Amino acid sequence: MKKVFVLLVSVVLLAALLTGCAGLSKEKLKVGMECDYAPFNWTQTDTKNGAIAISNDSTGFAGGYDVQIAKKIADALGMELEIVKTDWDGLIPGLTSDKLDLIIAGMSPTDERKEVIDFSDYYYESDLVIVVKSDGPYAGATSIADFSGAKITAQLNTTHYDVIDQIAGVDKQEALPDFSSMTNSLKSGFIDGYVSESPHAVAVSGVHADLTYIAFDKDKGFNYDVNESNISIGMKKGSDLKNKINDALAKISKEEREQLMIKAMEDSAED
Repeated sequence: MKKVFVLLVSVVLLAALLTGCAGLSKEKLKVGMECDYAPFNWTQTDTKNGAIAISNDSTGFAGGYDVQIAKKIADALGMELEIVKTDWDGLIPGLTSDKLDLIIAGMSPTDERKEVIDFSDYYYESDLVIVVKSDGPYAGATSIADFSGAKITAQLNTTHYDVIDQIAGVDKQEALPDFSSMTNSLKSGFIDGYVSESPHAVAVSGVHADLTYIAFDKDKGFNYDVNESNISIGMKKGSDLKNKINDALAKISKEEREQLMIKAMEDSAED
């Protein structure tokens, strides 16, 4: 009888210990991103420079500015960060179907997207530029008007692609699915340039010596709402995380954000 009692007590203590351990595990925060849009996010093969394992890619790790912001948000929420590699067109459906909790993927809070999901305050402010070949006919352009007749494209389902229509006489090409495709098309001569945000342009031109980018003065560039170029975190409509995320973002100073972006640009050049 004594042995049975001791065994029973041991079982109860073990159960309590396991319950306590389970209570210590954090709820996961599933964050979606392409992992293919440097310097915001990319895929690498190790944890160098603070990269995080990608949950649905057994050999990949996600690095970049978005990853560092995601870490800060997860820490502020007391949750464990999980990066879910997701095609651009799958990000919003992934959010609305509860496969993702947040989108931190260099996404702009356009009016069209706001009809479907909610957004945080900005976590990065950016400009639209055109990436071109450094020895090509458009390397000396100073205005979008200089791209008349040029074969220009941008990523599918983005504001970048829409603003191409502002270039008079442009030879607008079919939109491409990702930035790797656009970079390859440009280097191969299939297109003359593509529209992107300035951080990507800085990063890609740093990696590829044969590429550069054209930034424009205010009256010579694209006309767009800042909501179509600045970057926010996407979440489900009515999410109770919104205020907490905005509070967390407010604690990241502009100077710290710029330093994170500079670091992301430097890191992306290594991979």
